Order: sequence, then C-alpha cells, then structure tokens
Amino acid sequence: MDVFLNGQIVPESQATVSIHDAGFQHAVGLFETMSAVNGKVFRLQQHLDRLKLSAESLGLTPTLETAPLAEAVNQILAHNKLTEARIRLTLTAGAIPLLKSEEPIQPLPTLLIVPSEPTNYDPAYFQTGITVLIAPAGANPFDPMAGHKTLSYWPRLRTLRQAASAGAGEAIWLNVTNHLASGAISNIFLVKDGVLLTPFARGEEVDQAIPAPVLPGITRAAVIELAAKQNIQVKKQMLSIDDLLTADEAFLTNSSWQILPVSHVEKKQISEGKAGPLTSQLRTSLLELIQKETQ
Repeated sequence: MDVFLNGQIVPESQATVSIHDAGFQHAVGLFETMSAVNGKVFRLQQHLDRLKLSAESLGLTPTLETAPLAEAVNQILAHNKLTEARIRLTLTAGAIPLLKSEEPIQPLPTLLIVPSEPTNYDPAYFQTGITVLIAPAGANPFDPMAGHKTLSYWPRLRTLRQAASAGAGEAIWLNVTNHLASGAISNIFLVKDGVLLTPFARGEEVDQAIPAPVLPGITRAAVIELAAKQNIQVKKQMLSIDDLLTADEAFLTNSSWQILPVSHVEKKQISEGKAGPLTSQLRTSLLELIQKETQ
C-alpha cells in the first residue's frame, strides 16, 4: 500500500518523518479517520472542515486550505485502486522548535494520508449489541484541547484497551460533573420514549455553560440529520449514568462502525439487551445515505 506524505506518493515502507517532528516529540497534531465506500470518502468535506477549524483555533497553522487536502485524499484512494477503505489523515506542526521563541516560526506542517483495508466487524454486533464499561478517566471541559481530534490519544486508547481486556467493546467517558461525554472513540446516543438524546458536543453549549469536551462527530451529525428527516425528536442535553442505565436503547457512532448498539453497561442490561428498533432503523437509513452520497 502506498501513502501520501508531504505532496508525494511513496510506498508505506519508505514513508518517514523527522525525529524532530512536533507530532512525534510533543503530540502536536490533529487527525481524521474516514471511511471510503464506492471509492469515495463519506462526507469528506465535513471531515476536512472540522480539521480546519481545529487547526486554526488551536494554533496548529494560521490558515488551512481544505481543497488540496481533499485532492490528496482522492488521489491516494485512486492510486491504490481502493473502493472500500479506512483513511487516516494526520497533520502535525512539522519539525519546528516549539520550545524556542526568539523569533517567529513559519510552520511547515507534516501531512500524512494512510489508506488501509476497512475494519471488518462481526455482523452479530449490530444485532446483539456490545458491552461497554465506564472509563476510569474523565473528559475535562476546561482542557482547550478537549473536543478536538488531537494526537494526544493515549488516555482514550488506554481506556479502550482496559475495556477490551474485560470483554467490552468500548469505554464510556464522563465529564467532571459525572455526566455522559462520549465513548473513547465514539459519540453516544440514548433513546427514551421515542426521543433521541445525545450529550452536547463542542460548539453546541448553551449560553454561560461550561465547555463541552465532546468531539462533534461527522457520523453523529449525519444521524441527527436523518432523525430530523424521519420526524424523530432529537435533544442535545446533559445526560447522567442513570439516563444510560434506564434508556430504552443506546448506541455509539463513529466513521468506522457507523451505528453500533449497546446492550450492556458492565453487568447491567439495557432494556431487552439487543439492538432496539430505532437503532436498527437509523442504522439502515445511515447505510443507505452512505451509499447514496458515495455513488
């Protein structure tokens, strides 16, 4: 498999970055994980718009043009003749001396785009659902990096590994007020009395509220859009563990598994312990939407 690195397509085995790269040295960088279907990334522009907003607001780069990034993603997909793929785009500050500030630094970012085969999930998961654990770590709303997809992902991957070691498929993060935030690598939705509930994401907070340390997921946005078209009421609000435990349905979203039902929270079964009707309905609608938009 070949990759795109700083304007060139090179074999994966020959792709190298400087040992001084700020992404390697200090985790100064952002990434996007996307899925391609029919040779086209689902909602590529939304992924790149989110990357641009994070890069500029966090000071990774003064400005970020998304058109060349989109061209590079499409180029590496076509080059590798991939129709179904997982795409990882990583943008770092490059090899710059972050600890030296005697003179202004002109950033030369590192851009890496790595395509790979899509992750294959057991189809049974989408019928029976998965077990989740409550993560020992918490999302900090006062961390300016929270709610952005930065390279500082070790805490989330650690809780995901802890969940896997206990036979669970995801770890649910709480914020400092012990309200639901998200999964380690996903957004979370609950269904109660036919209403779709989800925690506030970054940029959705009500006036004078504490910041939301939740990534505004691209798949999450698509699900909310589909729900509105189907006259399903959606509420973005603070949600407690009790809301999760007493939900009629619960599911997780990300670009890899789209919609994944939750059947158990540790030893507590959610409702009937399998994918609920609204979860299944939205998953079917989402898969249809992905096919439609990638034709």
